[in-house]
Amino acid sequence: MSFPAEILTENRSALVARWRSAFDREPPPRVHTSLMRRVLAWQAQVEASGLKVPPSASLPLRRPGKVSLLSPGTRLLREWQGTTYEVLVLPHGFEYNGKTYTSLTAIARSITGTPWSGPAFFGVKR
Repeated sequence: MSFPAEILTENRSALVARWRSAFDREPPPRVHTSLMRRVLAWQAQVEASGLKVPPSASLPLRRPGKVSLLSPGTRLLREWQGTTYEVLVLPHGFEYNGKTYTSLTAIARSITGTPWSGPAFFGVKR
């Protein structure tokens, strides 16, 4: 089985157009062109084979809704550089220092001034 050889040399905008055509949606944000090429080649091979791929076997093209393992009302405590920080888990976000955030990462960045992973900073398992 083969795929269109152009996939290997097309620029990003052509790959995006091909992606839209193949999947009826935009590619994931910031997806690398090498990954786009592999996914498009795989899709072309599936189509050429005539096989039906069950939805459960296809690649996730949309990020599923975030499922939090933390229940609303949970309080997260983190001691960092001698100060204890407290975050309250809300039904749709987090409260820290009187402000609502959509992610723990934004809070960790606010506290440390560096690009920490929020779940790693607060010790939350995914």
